[in-house]
Amino acid sequence: MKRKLIIVIVALIITNNIFSQVKNTSVVREHLLMDFDWRFAFGHPFDTKKDFNTGTGYFSYLTKAAYGDGAAAANFDDRSWRKLNLPHDWAVEQPFDKSGSFSHGFKAIGRNFPNASVGWYRKTFNIDKADEGKQISIAFDGVFRNSIVWINGFYLGAEPSGYTGFEYNISEYLNYGGENVIAVRADATMEEGWFYEGAGIYRHVWLNKTSPLHVATDGSFVTTKVNNNAANVHAQVTIINQFTNNKTVDVQQTIVDATGKTIATENIKNIHFSSYQQKDIAVTIPVADPSLWSLDDPYLYKLITTIVENEKVIDQYQTSFGIRTIHFDANKGFFLNGKNIKIHGTNNHQDHAGVGAAMPDALQEFRIKALKDFGVNAYRCSHNPPTPELLDVCDRLGMLVIDENRLLGVSSTHFSYMKRFMLRDRNHPSIISWSIANEEWGVEGNELGAKLATTLQAFTKSIDTTRAITAAISGGWQKGISNVIDVMGVNYVGQINTDQHHAEFPSQPMWGTEEGTTRATRGIYSDDSVNQWIAAYDKKPYPNFLTIEDGWKHYAARDYLAGMFIWTGFDYRGEPTPFGFPSIGSYFGMMDQCGFAKDNVYYLKSWWTDKTTLHIFPHWNHQGKEGQEINVVAYSNCDAVELFLNKKSLGKKIMEPNSHLQWKVKYTAGTVEAIGYKNGKKIITDKVQTTAEAVAINLATNKNAINANKEDIAMITVDALDKNSLHVPDATDEITFSIHGPGKIIGVGNGNPSSLEADKYIETINVIAIENLKEKSIDNINDSTVTAETYDDKQWQPAFKDDRTKAFGEKVKALVYRGYFTLPEIKSNDAVSFFYNSIGKEQSIYINGKQIAANILQSEKGNTFILNATLLHKGNNCIAITATPLLKNQPWDNVNINPGLFQIVTPAAAYKRKLFSGLVQVIVQATGQVGEIIVTANANGLKRATIKIQTTQAKLRPAVAGN
Repeated sequence: MKRKLIIVIVALIITNNIFSQVKNTSVVREHLLMDFDWRFAFGHPFDTKKDFNTGTGYFSYLTKAAYGDGAAAANFDDRSWRKLNLPHDWAVEQPFDKSGSFSHGFKAIGRNFPNASVGWYRKTFNIDKADEGKQISIAFDGVFRNSIVWINGFYLGAEPSGYTGFEYNISEYLNYGGENVIAVRADATMEEGWFYEGAGIYRHVWLNKTSPLHVATDGSFVTTKVNNNAANVHAQVTIINQFTNNKTVDVQQTIVDATGKTIATENIKNIHFSSYQQKDIAVTIPVADPSLWSLDDPYLYKLITTIVENEKVIDQYQTSFGIRTIHFDANKGFFLNGKNIKIHGTNNHQDHAGVGAAMPDALQEFRIKALKDFGVNAYRCSHNPPTPELLDVCDRLGMLVIDENRLLGVSSTHFSYMKRFMLRDRNHPSIISWSIANEEWGVEGNELGAKLATTLQAFTKSIDTTRAITAAISGGWQKGISNVIDVMGVNYVGQINTDQHHAEFPSQPMWGTEEGTTRATRGIYSDDSVNQWIAAYDKKPYPNFLTIEDGWKHYAARDYLAGMFIWTGFDYRGEPTPFGFPSIGSYFGMMDQCGFAKDNVYYLKSWWTDKTTLHIFPHWNHQGKEGQEINVVAYSNCDAVELFLNKKSLGKKIMEPNSHLQWKVKYTAGTVEAIGYKNGKKIITDKVQTTAEAVAINLATNKNAINANKEDIAMITVDALDKNSLHVPDATDEITFSIHGPGKIIGVGNGNPSSLEADKYIETINVIAIENLKEKSIDNINDSTVTAETYDDKQWQPAFKDDRTKAFGEKVKALVYRGYFTLPEIKSNDAVSFFYNSIGKEQSIYINGKQIAANILQSEKGNTFILNATLLHKGNNCIAITATPLLKNQPWDNVNINPGLFQIVTPAAAYKRKLFSGLVQVIVQATGQVGEIIVTANANGLKRATIKIQTTQAKLRPAVAGN
């Protein structure tokens, strides 16, 4: 499901079930994905020429309506721009640079890189004539950051935050029955957080079409109360009439279960709306024997709101919700449906190896499943509102959520941000708490912080009283924010005496909003300052911080603590503490940036799940350390574990709850094996073996088939095997990938926090302008003598020096223009295009004296010429155009004076990545056709590997087509 408010096409079966007496309509509301077929180019934060001269006109887009100029203009020529689909993160495509931002992973964007810090997006699309009279809006789930949006040259608005969705009504601006152009400028020069944030339109874009009388955006709110085997569902919906006349309608609220069966209905008749009036309509609907939403059975219902006028359905709106109860107890922790649940949480940012912040929806599901696999039941959105798709997955899979505000404040701006994401997210049963702040060091421990938190908490409760409010606090306990917040959020229990705080504030629930900042590099077992790797043992990062194990022991031993959120579930880009460049990612995760498990995962799996678990580490490839002691650790929930080296017992040890076992083992090649016992019986084994050198590549996928919808993905794990088909845990071979069939590689990674390898391999586009354009009058456009490459034009005047008035046209019947463009060396696989804009009513075009077009007429959309490399040469090239002049009809008119641009496209290099601790990840996305994707991996000295993934026919989400 798309978001908390799912909007649908009215189907006959649903309509007949709900309102058998009303007339059906084919489509009453459309929610169209607008992700495909965009154009992209870099602008500039302060060089107006590099920013396409936007905002340089006499009248700017802020001065008069429809005066968007430069790249904001509807008729701007964007043919030379790169073609791409959304979501898109241009930051992840940039190289690494030591002058980049430490906190953002040293990508070459930001203040030191103005040429890569502003991005422009444009999309041309059609709107049917039949849509005139509807309310049509464009909605962005998130643009990082400081975005400005235009439609057909009309300025719509600006949004500084990269984390808040926004929507613009474009109904009156549209060209119905014709083409329309949306333009977006994003400026990522300034950071909003202190972690990797990406850049660009990294979340979905939607085109929404409704009746003028409709349920408002995010306009439903479903709350539930459960009493024994019955529930009352309180359904409030906000309806707005944007007709210019009064309306009277009926509203029906229908609850549908997970099978599609209608289980309850309420009708509200004869609701009167004045023009542009907005009303909240509320009903309470009893539900007998409800299926409760829980972690093990995350059951979801739908509320279908149907608006009927004169027996005709004019709007229908769906809201996904769950029936459940939540509450915090200051002495016993958190309860879901009356059952005490200990929070096993992780904090997570919103980036992933290979794709950065632009995560496909299926990747959100992949990540939540990876967390649930080792017992995580709660997810803190650190430190901003998440994508709607992440919350959908948490609803569907059963994951509790802290939904977090980006910035503490109490101005109208801060209230607006808080309200907007709460309205968007409030129907998600997964959300159990709103977080208003994180580590606001300037105020968290003083009276001002208490005032700010009190006010924002009160405002938050004016929107939703069903959830507790929390804030993550790292200092100043027993004063400031900690004194006034509903649920005290502790960041790092080593810095606070929670028992003392509980004694002083006995009615305040508490949980650990951040805990356990263990630093570890997957598969590395000795600190390596040269490569900036940290051994993957659970160690304290600072004396007053706790390990993962000690942190969990503290929370597990205290009922009054609801649980804890580990920092973090996944490694993330940026904050490479304790190192600097060339480290580009964090070391805190239980998994690396790819989602490959570090050893600490198995500690948590042992004590956060009921699955019988036994995991020993490190690997046993330590050649050169013969006779040296190796610290061998066992994570398990068995009663006891016995360790063997080459079949010789090294002793059986008893496992204490929430602990681990370890042995000092003198290294010798062979096999280390562990046996786990429960009730005296052997129930599980694990072993590590010394391997030979890698001889072959191995590929595995999380899905053998994906949907052929241009969105679905498969996650391919790459490793190397030795002659005995054993995984080689320390292999470092560089693997090169090729792909054939209806799929594409969209990113690669390996989890190495100090790797400077590329995440993406994309085509290179070089755009070359025509310079020193001159002109001379001629008798007719067929005079080719003046088009020779070597013709002397030194005495010609600058082009368009003379105003193109009617008097000019009477005097000059034809012109020849000459200009020059400088090319790099053209490679054999380069594609060279000339995007021509008419500068004459009729014209002929010559490049280096050779004609490429003869007597072509003026074209509003321009002409595109694919050029043969034999026409061109490295260095200076000449273009000549003979034309009959374009003339002004009125003195204030403008005629085109830009003949166009040359574009050189160099295809992307093959994707490649080095194995790190034996692993690489490749993300493959369907391109839309049914068939078979074949991915092949090659490396010097290793046997190649191939994997096949089927793409199957799937229902496509309704989408806006591109032009």
